[in-house]
Amino acid sequence: MTIIRRISALVAAVALCATAAAQEGKLKIATVDMQQVFKEYHRTNEAQKEINVERLRIQKDNNDRLATIRELDTQLQTMRKQLEDPTIAQSKKESLSIEWGVKQQEGTALDRERREYLQRRTETLNQKMVQRMKGILEEIRKLVEEKAKAEDYDYVFDKSGLSTSQVPFFLYTKDATDITAVLLKELNKDAPAESAPSPEETPAGE
Repeated sequence: MTIIRRISALVAAVALCATAAAQEGKLKIATVDMQQVFKEYHRTNEAQKEINVERLRIQKDNNDRLATIRELDTQLQTMRKQLEDPTIAQSKKESLSIEWGVKQQEGTALDRERREYLQRRTETLNQKMVQRMKGILEEIRKLVEEKAKAEDYDYVFDKSGLSTSQVPFFLYTKDATDITAVLLKELNKDAPAESAPSPEETPAGE
C-alpha cells in the first residue's frame, strides 16, 4: 500500500544513520515485515469486510437508479416510435411531443444525479478506508515501538520496504531478529475465529 511505502521511505533514511552508528559498536537490530503484519492483522480484515459491504451497498443503489433510468429510456423509445407513426393524429403527436420532452429532461436529470451520487459516495468511502488503514498502521507502529523498548533494540527495520527501483532496502542484515511472528501473535491474540484473513479479502496494494 502507498501508506506502507511512505513508512518504508522513512525506514530507509533511518537505516543510513544506523549504518554509520554500527561502526562505533554492536547494535541490537530487529526486522519486521510490515506488509505481512498489516495484511494478517485481524482488524485489517474486519475493516476490509466493512468497506466491501458498504461498496456493495453503493453499487446496489447505483444499479437501482440505473434501472429507473433505463425504464424511462424504454418509454422514450416507445413514444418516439409513436411520434414517427403517420397514422397517429397531429393533435396526439403534439401532446406526445411535449410529454417526450418532459421525460427526456427527467432522464437527463436522474442520470446526472446518479453520477454525482456515485462519485460522492465513492470518494467518501475511499476517505473512510484511508483513515481506517492509517489508524491500523499507527496501532502496529506503536506496538513495534513498545516491543523495541521492551527488548532493548537499537533499531527495528521494515524488511518489506522497497526502494524507488522496487528493490528491497535490506538484502541482508547480520544478527537481526525477525519479530514479525511475535507481533502478529500479540495483535491477533483476541481475534474472533471469523476474522481470519482470506486471500480475496486482503487489501490490494494501492
